[in-house]
Amino acid sequence: MTYDVVVAGAGPVGLMVAGELALRGVSVLVAERLTEPDLTIKAGSVNVPTVEAFERRGLLPRLRAAHERAMLQVLEYMKGRIPAGAKPPRFAGHFAGIMLQADRIDPDAAGPTGQAGTVSMVPQPEIERILADWVAGLGVEVRRGVEVTGVEQDPDQVRVRLADGRVLTSSWLVGADGGRSVVRKAAGFEFPGTDPEITGHQAIVEMDGAESLLPGWNATGTGVYAHGPTPGRILTVEFDGAPADRGGEIGAAELQRSIRNVTGVEVTVRKVLTATRFTDNARQASTYRKGRVLLAGDAAHVHSPFGGQGLNLGIGDAVNLGWKLAAEVRGWAPAGLLDSYTVERHPVGARVLDWTRAQIAIMRPDPYARALRRVVADLAATTDGTTYLAHSIAGLHGRPEQITPELATQLADGRGLLVGAEVEGYDDQLKKVEGARRMLVRPDGVIAWAEGDGPLEPALHTWFGPARVRA
Repeated sequence: MTYDVVVAGAGPVGLMVAGELALRGVSVLVAERLTEPDLTIKAGSVNVPTVEAFERRGLLPRLRAAHERAMLQVLEYMKGRIPAGAKPPRFAGHFAGIMLQADRIDPDAAGPTGQAGTVSMVPQPEIERILADWVAGLGVEVRRGVEVTGVEQDPDQVRVRLADGRVLTSSWLVGADGGRSVVRKAAGFEFPGTDPEITGHQAIVEMDGAESLLPGWNATGTGVYAHGPTPGRILTVEFDGAPADRGGEIGAAELQRSIRNVTGVEVTVRKVLTATRFTDNARQASTYRKGRVLLAGDAAHVHSPFGGQGLNLGIGDAVNLGWKLAAEVRGWAPAGLLDSYTVERHPVGARVLDWTRAQIAIMRPDPYARALRRVVADLAATTDGTTYLAHSIAGLHGRPEQITPELATQLADGRGLLVGAEVEGYDDQLKKVEGARRMLVRPDGVIAWAEGDGPLEPALHTWFGPARVRA
């Protein structure tokens, strides 16, 4: 069978791309190497743009429920660690382990975020479950145990070679297959960047001696560690270069050695529930498109996980790409629309790479880094400093103007919005709604035109092509 689009990778990014495409009637196959969803500990936080993306597709209630379950675990961890009757501190993320107090943020600096601003902690496996159910309801075919090994393309189609010798044929291919992307390598994308200098471990364990570990983020003479915010969760960072074996099994002895080395506490790890290694390898594809092959998420950019930026960056890629690729498949994309994916998302990825590199720079266990850390901590103790850092983490700093939360649910079918205006020939691309302010809204929630910006028609043609009047 030939598909409009094959998506390699059934993580959150691949599933989000697939859902965005299916909303607009595009036939999609998702090919995933793993036979079961990956439950390894990963990202645990979502930023405002990610929550808004779920809200636009009617998925906010499930995301909120997952957030509330996670917060119950946090409260369980905090028992005995704060005075009786005291409220637990409210944080808005961290920069290199320097916690940002939520009550220091300027409430007027970001504009309205609605319900999206009240959801923050959602484990990645929960996100994958929500998206998997969503795409199943849209009729997306997800094949597990299907490993992509090669890619060939010509001006008309893409051939995706599988490990079992079969070949899938599609008009387009999206590589959302992670930091070691086979699609990226097979299609010949350049992937420049900087080499790693840390070995990181993140795990949930059962261990003796945990009561001697300080909660939260802590810098030591040998690295950095974080204990919490849920029971048994531990993260360590050692500046000893990249691990020799990123993919090998992680045992109790390896974690115990790392925890003892960084914390100086003689813990005993009795059981490993889930664990992963990470580095600060920071690389970005020079372009996110080569012909009929596109990259999204970690396939397009890799970096250290500090601040939970990777998941959110990937979801941003997916919602930007999905509607544009759907427009290309359905035949109404104006010239340059698909190339605008790289134009808009590449600078965002580059900023995140700089952001994570800066965090590594002040985590190093040397006098220069400690001096820089004190300066940043002083800045984070101010309203302006906390607001800037927290909004950067939350994806609010420098982003395009967005619609109000009240309009978000009007985008549920994947079309854009034409608010308070009348034009003909765009029924497939736009939904007309009433509103006091005349606006043109893209399917990803970005305001493409608003009253006072000049004529509407140029914006219509830029983002939605010429009118298509049916006979």
